[in-house]
Amino acid sequence: MTASFPHLKSASAELARLTCSLLLALLLLPGLTVAATSKKKTKKLPAQETVQADNVHFAQWKEVGLFIRQMETRHQFDAGQLETLFEQVRYVDTTRQLVKPAPAGKPKNWKAYRARFIEPYRIEAGVAFWNQYADTLERAQRQYGVPPEIIVGLIGVETIFGKHTGKFRVMDTLTTLAFDYPDTPNREARMQFFRKELENMLLLARDAGVDPLLFKGSYAGAIGWSQFMPGSIRQYAVDFDGDGRINLTDSPVDAIGSVANYLAQHGWKQQLPVAFPATLLTESSHPLLVEALSRGLRATYSRQDLKDVLSTASTEAPENILYGVIDLQNGEDAPEYWLGTDNFYAITQYNRSYFYAMSVFELGRIIKLAREK
Repeated sequence: MTASFPHLKSASAELARLTCSLLLALLLLPGLTVAATSKKKTKKLPAQETVQADNVHFAQWKEVGLFIRQMETRHQFDAGQLETLFEQVRYVDTTRQLVKPAPAGKPKNWKAYRARFIEPYRIEAGVAFWNQYADTLERAQRQYGVPPEIIVGLIGVETIFGKHTGKFRVMDTLTTLAFDYPDTPNREARMQFFRKELENMLLLARDAGVDPLLFKGSYAGAIGWSQFMPGSIRQYAVDFDGDGRINLTDSPVDAIGSVANYLAQHGWKQQLPVAFPATLLTESSHPLLVEALSRGLRATYSRQDLKDVLSTASTEAPENILYGVIDLQNGEDAPEYWLGTDNFYAITQYNRSYFYAMSVFELGRIIKLAREK
């Protein structure tokens, strides 16, 4: 019996007999094993979810292997180098949890959402940011037609002007979501989206001559002051500071120009207003209102078309342009209605949410007012 434990020293026959008896008794106790008699401390096992995450080796996954072969065929990457790279990529369960949809049944609340972004610290930081980069913001407006308050509002909502750009390794988050997205109704579509972003991440890193593992970002893989996904960086980001490279992580000037270019490329129209508060004139079940709300992210109605269901007290709302109807849900309270132009819907191309676009618009407007005081 003592031969099973090399760390025990030889003893007299009596001691050996007693030791064997003691071990036999311990083995007969419920739930005990031989390992329990070892003097070595046993490590406390982490949660099962963590064990699984720690044991993930992406380089061994069949789907990752197919992806590597595709990158080799489409873009002439070296398969061996990619295999080595994916051996260093880590599974991030946190990112899976964060991308899961909110529990069903909880009503959306615009007032609560708004309070997260339209708050004193962000407004004060926005004024300081605008003052520091006023010349750059004016240049962006001249070049792309996007006013400073929209650029400032968007960067303020996204990262509080560079304060929170994300600390996740982008390769880790994108790979996790590309090959193990949570079980949701749109799982396959989302995995395809993140595989495309993973492809763009590798191309972006190769073009820049940078190790892809060095890129940091949000839990969903967005990068820098403006939180661009890798595909958006490759397509819309610009070298606005003229240093010969695009750097959205360390160059607020590049971020300003890139945000303006993105919006311009997604339908922003110079001199067009964004949105106007509206008053509901009828029941929320009115067929025209229901139809207007189902039109999606586009402006298709004149004010005359909507005169029986919505009105706006704003004297600045033009009669000769098109609008869409925006409903901002307020939990158990009545919704808040707005008339949105094509420029409002251009903001939703950054994030397909009325709450998001309205926060950008409102934060920028309030920062502008605060700066003018």
